[in-house]
Amino acid sequence: MTRKTVRIAMNGVTGRMGYRQHLVRSILALREQGGLDLGDGTVLWPEPILVGRREHALKAMAEQHGLEHFSTDVDAVLADETVDIYFDAQVTSAREEALKKAIAAGKHIYTEKPTATGLDGALDLARLANEAGIKHGVVQDKLFLPGLLKLKRLIDGGFFGRILSVRGEFGYWVFEGDWQTAQRPSWNYRSEDGGGIVVDMFPHWEYVLHELFGRVKSVQALTATHIPQRWDENDKPYDATADDAAYGVFELEGGAIAQINSSWAVRVNRDELVEFQVDGTEGSAVAGLRNCRVQHRSATPKPVWNPDIPATEVFRDQWQEVPDNTEFDNGFKAQWELFLRHVYADAPYHWDLLAGARGVQLAELGLQSSTEGRRLDVPEIAL
Repeated sequence: MTRKTVRIAMNGVTGRMGYRQHLVRSILALREQGGLDLGDGTVLWPEPILVGRREHALKAMAEQHGLEHFSTDVDAVLADETVDIYFDAQVTSAREEALKKAIAAGKHIYTEKPTATGLDGALDLARLANEAGIKHGVVQDKLFLPGLLKLKRLIDGGFFGRILSVRGEFGYWVFEGDWQTAQRPSWNYRSEDGGGIVVDMFPHWEYVLHELFGRVKSVQALTATHIPQRWDENDKPYDATADDAAYGVFELEGGAIAQINSSWAVRVNRDELVEFQVDGTEGSAVAGLRNCRVQHRSATPKPVWNPDIPATEVFRDQWQEVPDNTEFDNGFKAQWELFLRHVYADAPYHWDLLAGARGVQLAELGLQSSTEGRRLDVPEIAL
């Protein structure tokens, strides 16, 4: 068995997502399992270089996890010929420029989304990466959640018959920051810093809908800033200039209609923080992060509307749990493994920068739809 060291520049690991999901639960988890076995006698050993702006935070993180390499000089890291892959989990507003530098340096690219602040920039990144001949991938983690993997199993097995509609509910109450600390950074609520729930979540909904149900053909959205003032990390009040809720209707190729509510100003009355209900001619399902419940046509009850008497049925009890049937790994780690196999074993991989650009496009059109108060077509994009 040959061990091949893969040096990965990880920019933005001091942030919550970059640290928890990408560094600890993906790259360090791969090291804990002994590396990634490619099946040809080669084991990939990921060697992260922590990159960010705060040297003291990087140093503390490196010491905590027994890592040797960290830097605040992105350009110097990109100039290092031993670095194979550049990963970006920075704030959205800083990502496009950093990715361009990494592409110019000939590094393979793996990045969080959105890939850019606008469609033109996102398409430019995809073109530059293709011209440079590098491998590139975009994080599309929700496809690897156990609940959605079970949902995909149902779709592939023909459980639903003809799919009629998809209804999604996402969100939770993010505290304003005055009397309880906010669970999200303050830049998320400032449009001038790249914040907003449409920019954050519509790229997710694009790939979930595209991969599972069909390409998004049109979008109609209404956005809101329900909480106009919040308090930042220094306990100072600031004006929230970005949308904190979005209500979207998406027409899908094949005829299904999707409705997805996204909000950071909603209290949760569902089993998980995100749930999708799929209704088809032969059956329905409700999928969350981990669980999935189904109701087949043959077992569908026949409720009758009568508001004059209390409900006698417990509707949730009429659904059946979909079994796991397999072990589900962390979704971020699973996609990292696929990308590494793509880079070093030329395994197929289609979640690239063009796929990332589709998410940017949908967010851009969603915001335009809300501003103009009309439904907009979503044209297909290509390089």
